[in-house]
Amino acid sequence: PRTSSARPVAPIFRASGSAKHDLFTSQRTQYAAVNKPSQKRRTVGDILQLSHTATSVKRTRHTIGSHLQAASPLAERLRPNILDDFVGQVHLTGPNSFLSTLSEKGAIGSIILWGPPGCGKTTLARLIAKRTNAIFRELSATVVGINDVRPIFDEAKNALKLTGRRTIIFLDEIHRFTRSQQDIFLPFLERGYVQLIGATTENPSFKLNGALLSRCRQVVFSLERLTDEEITEIIERAIARVASIPSSLPPSSPLGSPRLPSSQSNAAPEPSTPPPAPLHPLSPTYPHITHRIVGSMASLSAGDARTALSLLEHVLLVPTDTSESALLDLMKRSVATSYDRTGDARYNLISALHKSIRGNQGGAALYWLARMLGADEDPMYIARRLVVCASEDVGMADPHALPLAMAALQACQVIGMPECRINLAHVVTYLSEAPKSTRAFEGYNRAQELAQRDMTLPVPFSMRNAPTGLMKELGYGEGYNYQPDFAHPVTNEYLPLEVQGETILRKADDLTRKKWDDDRLRQWEEIENGGQVVWAGRPSQAPDHEVINSSRIRHDT
Repeated sequence: PRTSSARPVAPIFRASGSAKHDLFTSQRTQYAAVNKPSQKRRTVGDILQLSHTATSVKRTRHTIGSHLQAASPLAERLRPNILDDFVGQVHLTGPNSFLSTLSEKGAIGSIILWGPPGCGKTTLARLIAKRTNAIFRELSATVVGINDVRPIFDEAKNALKLTGRRTIIFLDEIHRFTRSQQDIFLPFLERGYVQLIGATTENPSFKLNGALLSRCRQVVFSLERLTDEEITEIIERAIARVASIPSSLPPSSPLGSPRLPSSQSNAAPEPSTPPPAPLHPLSPTYPHITHRIVGSMASLSAGDARTALSLLEHVLLVPTDTSESALLDLMKRSVATSYDRTGDARYNLISALHKSIRGNQGGAALYWLARMLGADEDPMYIARRLVVCASEDVGMADPHALPLAMAALQACQVIGMPECRINLAHVVTYLSEAPKSTRAFEGYNRAQELAQRDMTLPVPFSMRNAPTGLMKELGYGEGYNYQPDFAHPVTNEYLPLEVQGETILRKADDLTRKKWDDDRLRQWEEIENGGQVVWAGRPSQAPDHEVINSSRIRHDT
């Protein structure tokens, strides 16, 4: 058996006089040497060098931030910092408005901001968060997913525990989230861990979950398209702020920010600092931007402040000696038509076309037709709608309307654009000037209502088909009066017993259930005839029946 002398001994247990290196002693010595305080005292030069290094780091960070800010569009750099600078949406941001009152009390809750592009949804959400002193997290549904949102819920819960501050999650383009993705917000909204501000250009009732809408305290705030006057004010403020920047100020500096001494360059501006006063739009710095240019920018932007400021950003780069006509032509060619075939704009335009035809306004109908075709709308989509209009609104008042609309549909298939626009204009004009009758359309609606009451009512025996002898023996077809066999009208039991006596299709001259509004008729006479000619269908005294509106009355009476 082995003896103890034959066993290997770890270095730590060896004698201190061993020729081999003592590992423990060596490590302890090295540790003491490294952590031994330096005997050399720092000089003034060392302190200045450290200060210079820290200043360089700060300057590098500031330069990076300035570069990022300089790269942002003009519309982003000009966003207002206080609610008083917000232009438009007076019904939401006015002194006594509902939203303004809630934000002052810090009880804004979860809301949905619905409005067209460039109307101020993102800016308003940021201002609300700043006013309520809440933690603000801004996301866009176009670039984030569920995995990006979940960590924010945990942060919001912890922040609420430690600081008592709520977290506002602003989700832009919230309609881009699927309904299953929207469900992730529900439990956290119910517990009050977060408040959601969603922004969308689509109708929330179509794109958002009902469960999500029900958890929004005020549900939906509708933002209107900005008027030309409001867009003009935004442009004038932007020109004033850009022109107020001294030429020596670096281009990366925030627009409209005052020049501060170097010792105060990092100080945050006080919230009470008044905004720069709006200057005259015809600034000496930009003599090529005239009243007409500003008005044209407001008109071309179509209520979109972002488009207006983007257009202004390009105009500011144009040489100041550019003529007004050349600048106007440049702006018209640089602005794209705003039209979305899947959004509300498409259905609003086709609705305006249909209602103009219904109201016998051929000029207005042609205008909306030109708007849609000018936006590259599919002519087949318009033609199909005109086929429906021919039966729904013209109907039995002019049986030729439907074949003409079908011919226009076929012409669009065979000819295509741009020539088929002539065929569409033809049928639009015809339908607008044709007499109107909704008897067939209203009659079917009434029949559908009766049929849905009971879909099991039996067909009367006299109306049943009897192809075999057995069926005839059972009474099928018995008692049916064949109309061509008689020289006079005959009667049959055409409806089930439970429905007999119901009025489904009104007579051509039946005006019952319609209203008579003398004020609206007089208004129509003044607009259409200049007040010179009285409507041919006006009776000497108000009739007993009621008429919905004068445009629905047949003009051939």
